[in-house]
Amino acid sequence: MLNRIVENVRLFLWAFVLALAVWVAAVTSSDPNEVRIYPTPVNIQIVGQDSSMIITGDVPHQVQITMRAPRSVWDQLIARPDSVRAILDLSGLSQGKHQLNLQIQVDERPVQITKVNPASITLTLESLVTQTFPLNVDITGQPAVGYQAGDPTVDVEQVTVNGAQSLVSRVKRVGISVNLGGTREGISSSASIAAYDATNQVVNGINIQPQTAHITLPVSQESGFRDLAVKVVVRGQVANGYRLDNISVFPPVVTVYSSDPELVSSLPGAVETKPLDLQNANNNINTSLGLNLPSGVSVIGDPSVSIQAGISAIESSLTLSGENVEVTGLPSDMSAQISPAAVDVIVSGPLPLLNTLTHQDVRIIVDVTGLNEGTHQLTPNVQILISDLQVESILPGTVEVTLAPNLNPTPTP
Repeated sequence: MLNRIVENVRLFLWAFVLALAVWVAAVTSSDPNEVRIYPTPVNIQIVGQDSSMIITGDVPHQVQITMRAPRSVWDQLIARPDSVRAILDLSGLSQGKHQLNLQIQVDERPVQITKVNPASITLTLESLVTQTFPLNVDITGQPAVGYQAGDPTVDVEQVTVNGAQSLVSRVKRVGISVNLGGTREGISSSASIAAYDATNQVVNGINIQPQTAHITLPVSQESGFRDLAVKVVVRGQVANGYRLDNISVFPPVVTVYSSDPELVSSLPGAVETKPLDLQNANNNINTSLGLNLPSGVSVIGDPSVSIQAGISAIESSLTLSGENVEVTGLPSDMSAQISPAAVDVIVSGPLPLLNTLTHQDVRIIVDVTGLNEGTHQLTPNVQILISDLQVESILPGTVEVTLAPNLNPTPTP
């Protein structure tokens, strides 16, 4: 009796194992396992970090995960991007260098993690320190000649620097930089605050509060100096058919000086140049001119200014009426009849060139090369022998050309 029971149990177990295998095979065939790389990198979440510690060095922010899972599970993982997480646990870690394995959490099942890249993270923990520094103002450059700078004022006196101990210990001073190079006006603006080490190099990777400071720096003109605008004096007229486009002067403002401040104060707001001669000019002018100043007043720097005068021809248009149409490409055994035989041409360009244009300078051509006997509508081609002139239109725009056999051919010798 006992042997029969044992035999039945054995048969039952074999039947169960066989049924389980059949079920697993059926499930696997309908929902096969697939090994894939998760389509998007997973952000690394840092937990358990001591508030008195700070991470230094380059720590990756994302990780790439390869998993084995049924196709249906993959569909759910892709549909829910937040179902896969990478955890970096810093709980209980002290100051120093550490190598930690990432903890991968997946909400869906069944899933097997086959590869994590990177599988571990090496980082350094340092003490987070805070230090206070007075704010320095670094002034570089000099104001324009005849100007002087006053004392700067800033709205920040103390600056707080915090970060890793190794970085904060490098900081020797904090400050803002102001460049006065050539300025004629006072400065009132915000400037970024930076931290510097003993070699005057910027220390990065630390937090500075506040990050900016507002600086006010007065700049005033010294006694006996004065800025005057430069006025260009012109004489004569440009050539007929040309126009004066513009006149520019550099520098547009000059600084003058006199040992008698009242003499400088009595000057008008502009100083005139020596006359610029434009008589019959038909090209751009680049020259230097001196300034007309009263006795006892001198210019700081170059006593002359650069003048550029733009001169260009006046643009206009001209209509040439009754220009005969020529035929090219006509075989010797064919004749051509053109209707109309003459057209009007509108030409535009510089007026001095238009004034010299004659009928001999214009050719109106229709090309009948390769055309058969019959009537054709052709667009004339206009050739102008004078450059810089453009054809605006042809009236009419097309001509009728009738090709026919030549009734009186030229005899061949």
